[in-house]
Amino acid sequence: MIRVLVVDDEQLVRSGLRLILEAAPDITVVGEAADGAAALVEAYRLRPDVVLLDVRMPGTDGLTAAPQVVAAGPKVIMLTTFDLDEYVHRALRAGAVGFLLKDTPPRELAAAVRTVAAGQAMLAPTVTRRLISSFAERGPARRTAARQQLDLLTDRELEIVREVARGHANAEIARRLAMSEATVKAHVSRALAKLQLANRVQVAILVHDADLL
Repeated sequence: MIRVLVVDDEQLVRSGLRLILEAAPDITVVGEAADGAAALVEAYRLRPDVVLLDVRMPGTDGLTAAPQVVAAGPKVIMLTTFDLDEYVHRALRAGAVGFLLKDTPPRELAAAVRTVAAGQAMLAPTVTRRLISSFAERGPARRTAARQQLDLLTDRELEIVREVARGHANAEIARRLAMSEATVKAHVSRALAKLQLANRVQVAILVHDADLL
């Protein structure tokens, strides 16, 4: 059973998310919180697998709370209205594994929670790639720093992380590069270790910063 904590300042939104998620047989909402400070307390108390964290809330907002909630252990998905939330990019840098629009269809919401709980980043949806592309800061200094960091990788590892940045899962990368899925997974793990990054979303941001797509 996947344990989820829902964080949003609007009770109606929290209730709606709870109803949607608990309609799935393998998901349970273990708690709710109305701001980032309460989310951190509940994350430590309840130990959820996944936290749905609203970006914009009175008091401690999701963007401020994201790094601490990530450090508490759960996978974090930001909830956003997209057109207002340009700062979600910073949350992804802090370790959040992606984001969802608040009007995400119920079936896709449950699927997203399963994907994240299984250890995959929310990178595949087109809207996620748009967000990363739109708000990556690609000034000369950042581009140079990102490319220097990526120089730590072998040519094969760089090829694979570029595929990761395009939103491809391991199975798709394996097919595209004529490799086994296990080999791709091993390359991704080594790349994460070399780059000292926590997840595939952070890898994608780094590749975008380097302007290598």
